[in-house]
Amino acid sequence: MKAKLYNLLEHRASECRYFVIPVWRGSGYTTMFVQGQGNTSSPYFTVTFYKEFAETKDLVLIRGDVVFTSKLIDSEVEWLIETVQSFYLNDARCKLVERFNKETHDFEFKDVLQALNMPIL
Repeated sequence: MKAKLYNLLEHRASECRYFVIPVWRGSGYTTMFVQGQGNTSSPYFTVTFYKEFAETKDLVLIRGDVVFTSKLIDSEVEWLIETVQSFYLNDARCKLVERFNKETHDFEFKDVLQALNMPIL
């Protein structure tokens, strides 16, 4: 990930720490609660950003660790990481993240599903 994108992600995650992302499974989906920073109890997976090369190489390395392998498979974690980034880095999608964190009463989960082209069940 480019350092500039990481800085945007870090800034937005500090202002909007939480979000929800559906993971498609079979004929439905499981909704994952995402916490952008801080400690949480029993996470399914963790993501760490290594910023050591941000200034010199314009590069931020990302590492994802699955904590509960019985709950998520690698492809689901990869999809979650990419999807979370797409919501925090895309201005239009980020409005949903902001609404979830700052205007909760106006948040509609169906808007997330529509943004991901997932059926509303």
